[in-house]
Parts: sequence; structure tokens; C-alpha cells
Amino acid sequence: MNPIRRHEMIMEVLLNQKDVTVNELSDKLQVTGKTIREDLSKLEEQGLIMRVHGGAVLAQSDQFGILPSKDPLDKYSEEKTEIALRALAHIVKDDIVALDGGSTTLEIARRLENMPLTVITNDVYIISELVSKDNIRLVVPGGYRVRNMLAGPEAVSYVKNLNIQKAFLSATAVNIEQGLSIYTGDFIEYKQALVSTARMVYAVVDHHKFGQTALRTFASLQQVDVILTDKGLSPDTAAQFRSRGITIECG
Repeated sequence: MNPIRRHEMIMEVLLNQKDVTVNELSDKLQVTGKTIREDLSKLEEQGLIMRVHGGAVLAQSDQFGILPSKDPLDKYSEEKTEIALRALAHIVKDDIVALDGGSTTLEIARRLENMPLTVITNDVYIISELVSKDNIRLVVPGGYRVRNMLAGPEAVSYVKNLNIQKAFLSATAVNIEQGLSIYTGDFIEYKQALVSTARMVYAVVDHHKFGQTALRTFASLQQVDVILTDKGLSPDTAAQFRSRGITIECG
């Protein structure tokens, strides 16, 4: 098993049970404890986990747009609200919009007016939020459920055949060199399908994610039309991104 796949599987275990021991991972992945400790060190260097005696825990409880079952918007709620309001300014009646899975896109869904729109989403929380808004045509790709999101080749092929006008994408990290990244391969192809299909691509990410890097890049910054973030982004960081031709809205 290659290291990237091992890292993904380690993160999957942590998302499901919040903490894990080296022995558990060694048994599950059929590799030595030394290999697991090296993997954990690399994941800790990326800010994805924290090492504890004999194992590891998640660095953040709301990692990577994959939401906890309770209070999914608790962390950085003010920033998410600010970004959601900024996103709503780009959505007009009769738009065909894709909302990627994640806490900020969920806030967008919660604040969407019940107006004629088509919304494509793979997030079960967003589906639940929009199902009562009867003027919104809700489109749900197929696939299998990975916590709060649907994934798989069915969802990817379906999205590739749609005429999406605006896609709002979440990410774990935003980096000038590595672009937009997440930790797991489960959602890479789906996100890439949105990027390649949508006429306009918006990244919705709070300022804490800038300068960070996760395991897997799904889009370069050149593939994103606008980054929507909050006023907490430092002027120096915003200027650095803009010097590369990146459009950022941050207050």
C-alpha cells in the first residue's frame, strides 16, 4: 500500500472514532508500528493530526468539510456567515448552482431564499436544508455515502453532463503553490468534475485555511475564478494571492 493511501486510511479512521492507537493502525493497515509512527509524524507536520502518547487525535473536529453529526457550524461560525453572505451576492434567480459538501456551503444553503433556482449538491445536510424550499429544484447525484457526503463514479459522471453555471467549492487548505486541497481521494474526482464543468468556480474558505496544505490537490488556483473568504485574511496574504492574478473577496 502506498503512503498516500495509508495516510487517507488513517484519516478515515480518525474521522470515524476521533482517536486511534499505533497498534490499532498497525493491525488495520498490516504494516509495522515504525511505519505508522512515521506516517503520523508526516500527518502532524501538515497540521492534520496531533500525536498523543501511543497514538493520535484529529487536529480539528471539523476537518476537511466532512462535518460532525452535531452542531456542524459551531466552529468559525461568524466567518462562515460572512462568506455565505458574500456568496449569496453571486446567486440570482434561475441560476444553476452546485454546492459542494462542507460547513460554509451549508451556511449558504441555510441562507438561500426560496426562489427559482437549481441546486446540485452531494451533501446530505444541504439536501435536508433545501428540501423544504419548494421553489428550488434540488438535484442529487448518485453515489455512496461517506459520512455527510455522496461520492463515487456515478456522481462524477452525472455532474459531468450538467450545465452548471456557478460552483461553490469547499477545501481543507488553500496554498499558492498547491492550490485547493483536501485529505482524501474519495471526493477528488467529484470536485474536479465540478471545476471542469462549471462556468464560474468559487472557492469558499475561511482565512484559517490560507497557507495550509492537505494531502490531495483537486484544483489549481488558476482553475478558480474567485476565492470568497472573510475579513480575517491578512492584507499581506491577500496581496500575495492577488499578485498571482487570483481574485479574492474578503471584505
